[in-house]
Formats: sequence, C-alpha cells, structure tokens
Amino acid sequence: MNTQEVNSRNEAEELASSKASFAEKLARLTLGKDDPETAIATLTIRRCEELTELASYIHEPSICLIAQGAKRVLLWEDVYEYDANHYLITSVNLPIVAQVLEASKEKPYLGLKLDLDQRAISQMMVDSNLPMPRKSQADRGMAVSEVSLPLLKSFHRLIDLLDSPADIPILSPLIQKEILYRLLTGEQGRRLRQIASAGSHSHQIGRAIDWLKNNFTEPLKVSELATQVRMSTSTFHHHFRSMTAMSPLQFQKSLRLHEARQLMFRKHMDAATAAFQVGYESPSQFSREYSRQFGAPPLKDIKNLHVLSEGEQTRRTLGAQIG
Repeated sequence: MNTQEVNSRNEAEELASSKASFAEKLARLTLGKDDPETAIATLTIRRCEELTELASYIHEPSICLIAQGAKRVLLWEDVYEYDANHYLITSVNLPIVAQVLEASKEKPYLGLKLDLDQRAISQMMVDSNLPMPRKSQADRGMAVSEVSLPLLKSFHRLIDLLDSPADIPILSPLIQKEILYRLLTGEQGRRLRQIASAGSHSHQIGRAIDWLKNNFTEPLKVSELATQVRMSTSTFHHHFRSMTAMSPLQFQKSLRLHEARQLMFRKHMDAATAAFQVGYESPSQFSREYSRQFGAPPLKDIKNLHVLSEGEQTRRTLGAQIG
C-alpha cells in the first residue's frame, strides 16, 4: 500500500470516527427533547424517534447536517435525500415539503441546521482572497453534497460550545466563519458566491424571491417583478425556474398554499377564510390546488394533521410518565 492509499484510508477512518462522535454528542444534547433550544441563535438541533409525515415550510438559506438517520426534501418536482454522509445546502428561501425517512426509538434521527447569512458570505468574499471553489452546476438554490472531514470537525467544535456557554459569544462567530470558508471553497462554493455577488443573475433572482416571500398575497405581474430586479421577462423566467424549479407564478402559489395550511392548522381557520387570506379569489380553485400540493383536500388534510399532532403529544406525555 503506497503513501497516498495509507493517507486516504486514515482519513476515511478519522471521518467515520468523527461521524460516530458527532452522533453521540447530538444524542446527548437532545435526550428527552425533540427540538431543544440552543444558546447559538443561528443553530437548530433536532431529534426524532419515528418516521414523519410530509411537513411543509419555507426553508431559509442554511446548511443541514444529519448525524443519524435520513431525510427527504421535495422542491416542487425535485427530490433531495441526505443522511450522515451528505449535507443539504440552501442559498435562497424556498417552499419545500420534507419528511424524516429513517428514525426509531432505538436509533433516532439526529440533525442540525445552521442558518447562513448572505451579508457574512459577501463580507468574506470582499475581505479574503479565497481560493476558487471546485467546478459545479450552480443553478438550483438547493443541493446535496458529501460531508468532508474538515467541515464535520468545524461543526463538532460548534456544538461542543453548547457545553461551554461562556465561550459562545467569542468562539461561535469564529467557528461559523470557518464553516463559511469550508463551504465557499468546497463543492457548493460557486452556489453561495453567485447568490452573494451583487449584479449576478442568482443575486437578482434572490431579490425577487425575497419580494415574493413578503408580498405573496398580492397579485403578481411577472413583467413588473422582472423589471424591478433589472432583468428582461424571458431572462427572468429562465433563471427563476433554474434556481427554484418553479415558475414565478408556481412559486407564489406554493407560498400561498403553505401559509394557508399553517393558518388552518395553527389558527383553526376554515378553508374559505384561509384561501381569501392568502390571496385566492376562488375557494374551489384553492381546494383543487391544495389537493394537488398536499395530496388531500384542505379539510381532510388538516384533520389528519391534528390526529398526528394529538398522537405525538400523547406519545410524549406517556414517555414522560414512563421516564
């Protein structure tokens, strides 16, 4: 065995050991808590002891790592699956549907999400003479890549800080900066650089996405939005679909349906009221598009969500009583 093979084998063994240690750490931090709060504002950790139904939400710019288990994310017709060997990176706000694919009481799903700050990315690009990232297709605003040893070590140091709260204000920003460096110089670096580069098509589409997120109840004139971000209508359509997997109108529709689902589930609105609240003029059109998006009419879907929620609450209560 030559030197290169030995080094490769040693790195693979170190990566496997780091992954095991990472899982043990998250298991301890989340024991007895599905979604414990952390003292690092940009960091979310999660534990799940059973498979989940499809959940819809707006996925913000972030990197997601899994220490144990697996997850599937649906972006319109695109499917992304990742596990302990892969991370999910998102560069813009995207309406998604997701579910945990591998989880059990004996071997729970363990994952984390770190929010990414576009301003911090831009500042690092200005301040640092970063080496060029590896070549990759950078159109879509979401991607899955393999977890590298340096990136995993950075995250390990970040969650280690949760045991030393006094160190967080000083060391957390430094470690998060290192994580950004690893991402910007890694396989997905081109994706992050484009969205943070003023004047790039990705940056312009990112601005349009932000506008849609804040104004999705308003009537949409695509030509006006294209002009707002200084693109021709045809160019805007092309790059918007490349980044989001949707047309601007489909994107707006997805935002409306996600919000309506939340209003019905959390605020107990009826379907017609929720439909008008998010910008629909026709309850029947809302019902058709809702069924197409979530697989069931509004009333049936929300009823199923409440049944699942009550079952989860009962499980947690029984678990606490047994414990």
